[in-house]
Amino acid sequence: MSARRWPSKQKAHAEPYTEEGWAAWRQAAETFQAAVTAHAEAAGVSRYAPEMAVKKAVLHPEPSPDEG
Repeated sequence: MSARRWPSKQKAHAEPYTEEGWAAWRQAAETFQAAVTAHAEAAGVSRYAPEMAVKKAVLHPEPSPDEG
């Protein structure tokens, strides 16, 4: 992942730990976990498969047409 895609993460890693610096990331993680749980319950499946599919897509994205 490039720094331009995640500037707030780059900033959070570059500075000393503070509650404020990581608050947005903790909130995003909570929101993600709640969405995965809701999806799994609605679909009647384990949380594992949808969570791993999302993580794979985020960590290994398909190149967009403008990235060549």
